[in-house]
Amino acid sequence: MSPRPKNSRPTRVSWHRKAGRPVRWWFAAIIVAAMTHPFLAEGRWLMVHLFTLGAVTNSILVWGRHFTERLLRVDVPEEARRVQLARIYLLNGGIVVTIAGKLGDWWPVTTAGATIVGLAVAWHAVSLGRDLVAGRDRPFAVSVAHYVASACLLPVGAAFGALLATPAGHSLHDGLLLAHEAVNLIGFLGLAASGTLITMFPGLWRTRMSPHSHPKASLLTQVTGIAVTTVGALTEVNWAASAGLAIVAAGWIIAAVPWAHNVIAVAKDPRDRLSYPALSVAAAVAWLIGTLIVASVMALDDGFVISALTLPLLIGFGAQLLIGVMSQLLPATIGGGSGPVGAGMAEMDRAGAFRWAIINGGLALWLMPLPSWTKVALSLLVGVAFASYLPLVARATKAQFTALKARTTRGEPIELIRRDTAAAGGVAKTSSTFVATERSTGSRRLGTQTTAALAVLALVTTVSVALSGGAGGSGGITAAADVTPTGETVEITVTARDMAYEPDVIEANPGDRLVITMVNADTQVHDLRLATGQDTGRVAPGESATIELPVVPGDVDGWCTIAGHRQMGMTLVVDAGGSAGGSADESHTGTAPGHATPGALGGVGATPGPDSPTIDPILDAAPDTDVHEITLRASEFTGYAAPGIEQEHWVFNGAPLGPTLRGKVGDEFVVTLINDGSMSHSMDFHAGMVSPDEPMRDIAPGERLEYRFRAEHAGIWLYHCATVPMSHHIAAGMHGAVIIDPPGLPEVDHEVLLVQSEGYWGEAGPDADKVMAETPDAYRFNGYPDQYLAHPIRVRAGESVRFWLLVAGPNKGMSFHIVGTQFHRMFKEGALTLDDGAGGGQALFLGAAQGGYVEARFPEPGTYTFVDHQMVHAEMGARGHVIVE
Repeated sequence: MSPRPKNSRPTRVSWHRKAGRPVRWWFAAIIVAAMTHPFLAEGRWLMVHLFTLGAVTNSILVWGRHFTERLLRVDVPEEARRVQLARIYLLNGGIVVTIAGKLGDWWPVTTAGATIVGLAVAWHAVSLGRDLVAGRDRPFAVSVAHYVASACLLPVGAAFGALLATPAGHSLHDGLLLAHEAVNLIGFLGLAASGTLITMFPGLWRTRMSPHSHPKASLLTQVTGIAVTTVGALTEVNWAASAGLAIVAAGWIIAAVPWAHNVIAVAKDPRDRLSYPALSVAAAVAWLIGTLIVASVMALDDGFVISALTLPLLIGFGAQLLIGVMSQLLPATIGGGSGPVGAGMAEMDRAGAFRWAIINGGLALWLMPLPSWTKVALSLLVGVAFASYLPLVARATKAQFTALKARTTRGEPIELIRRDTAAAGGVAKTSSTFVATERSTGSRRLGTQTTAALAVLALVTTVSVALSGGAGGSGGITAAADVTPTGETVEITVTARDMAYEPDVIEANPGDRLVITMVNADTQVHDLRLATGQDTGRVAPGESATIELPVVPGDVDGWCTIAGHRQMGMTLVVDAGGSAGGSADESHTGTAPGHATPGALGGVGATPGPDSPTIDPILDAAPDTDVHEITLRASEFTGYAAPGIEQEHWVFNGAPLGPTLRGKVGDEFVVTLINDGSMSHSMDFHAGMVSPDEPMRDIAPGERLEYRFRAEHAGIWLYHCATVPMSHHIAAGMHGAVIIDPPGLPEVDHEVLLVQSEGYWGEAGPDADKVMAETPDAYRFNGYPDQYLAHPIRVRAGESVRFWLLVAGPNKGMSFHIVGTQFHRMFKEGALTLDDGAGGGQALFLGAAQGGYVEARFPEPGTYTFVDHQMVHAEMGARGHVIVE
């Protein structure tokens, strides 16, 4: 036992326990998310970031600090430990804020969280940098240099991630995503991993370091490749991104050459040196190098999106590396000598080769074109293999402390494991940090357990393929595995324009390889999805994307997934000489899974609760100005639509009724439209008389335009999104009112605005089929059905009220009536049809896009109900209360 400062070990052990606690929390959160993520709007993002932001980032900070102290022989005082813990807590606070912002779709919150994360890791980089400068002459200071470079990259990657969450990030999505993953996953995680494995890999394989190790060259090559990849991604220069990924792969190959020597040496003389941590880490390195090589080739394609390779990067490399390394480090950190450490590692190695083969074999099979249910079964197998790590940690800890207690009872001294790494003749002796268990998986056990794992994988694959009828992908197409590849390639360019694809029929033979380049020549965003699962992602106007169908299985349908576009005719078919067996799953156009079906608002006309959202209908007087300036921000969000209904809304300024503009004849209106959404939007003001060519054009996500008009005539006018299909955008909530006061408008006690529209419940916004069929699920005033039953309008007896009325539609009109009173003044489409006199009115009929007002008095207290007297409309939500007190 080497001499150490007094109380240094208890301090270090206590610090490890506290600093490592968040990692366990994040692993628990990952398990919960794995069971619930199919029901979450951002489930995939959540799963990825619980692992990368939560488990991985915490582990890198904890173990980067641990190895820096060991390799540079840094003695840390107690007060410095408290600072280190504060840094860990700051990091986790930032992670929680980031995740909350993303799940809540609050991009400023997400940006704030990413900033906190970046600051915490930058603080970590500065701390490591100080130690590196002081101990730069140590033999393995180069490992710490890897940690410093790694920590310097994450703040940059966090900035890219924050930008992805903003509205501006939508139009730059693919390039930003590649830069984000290159810096964070390949850079931050990759450099930390390669720095650790310089000394750890030979220790895991219980052999000596190879003389072929060149860590400095590997570090320089990797950093260069990451920089080139990032620049290429952000500038959309394909060859630069491709070259950068290839350079990173070369850096890892340089690092892996000595590790390959270690593996070869053990293969010649396995003895008891084949443990789960050793096998897992070696496989992780292989997955990373292979994925980087594949990515460097794919990046030359305009349609390349790095998310296609996220799974092998995260599971094959990231998760497998982390679990493998932790399986070795946790028993070693607890320590206690070879006996207790061996007991702990024996538990961590339980069924090690079996788990290793399930993970790697399952992932390899998952990446093949197998039926979806087969992939589900494989995912469960791999998930269980990874999740077994947590109970094994508990077993290992118990076994190790039991052995420690037994030695103490017998009066034997407890050895503390030496964690320094000595160098002899340029070759490191095996550090006792990486003590291997006496019961490691030997070559015989490796063969037996691997065979058993392959048998399980084969059984699961065969049974699930049989149960799914041999069908893969979505839409019930013939599995590609049943079709013999012809070796021929069909390449075709499809143009998206005017709600159609040109051509809309693609001829190919079964077994051909099909490459489709979709060019968006329209003024709004489109995409192309095949029933086999291939998807271009959102493509901005003027841009293009490429997808590949490796083997044409038969006839395959394709369509644009943006709500309403498919119904407008954006479909195509791959004609392979058979029936269209690739028809899309009906769920793409039907009611959202888990949402209430039409007419199921807890029963038609169910009253909203008192805490339901509402829009204040009381109008303010027109501003005293001749020029009105307003900004409208187009966006999308999913939230309450009616009792029991969650609906995706497309809106202006965050609510399902746009802000009301009000002025007088002759006023100028300057409207700035900013598209914060994920699809193209526009606007059309009926109150103005302008050429529609420029101000009413579609703008892509992240763009803006200015719309100017002069109010020439009085009345209440509709404004709405004019992007095709207009019916869909209006029904989704993209409408509002402009009130131009008639000259001499009489004064009243209150003014109320009621804009009627229809609700069509669906998955991604309103159900396009229902909109086209004019079969709404609800009618509503000001965006929500029946909201003014739960939130009534209140006035006093004897007061007069002017109700400004507008029909947004998109399809149906209304006949406005108030039960218990009559109208003494009525105005419709610019004309006063009834003035205060002997006559009275009972209903004002308005068609779609028409408007007017009625005035009424309420002479005595009571509850007065206003309705659309087309009574089915009222019963389906177009009604409310005026409570007179």
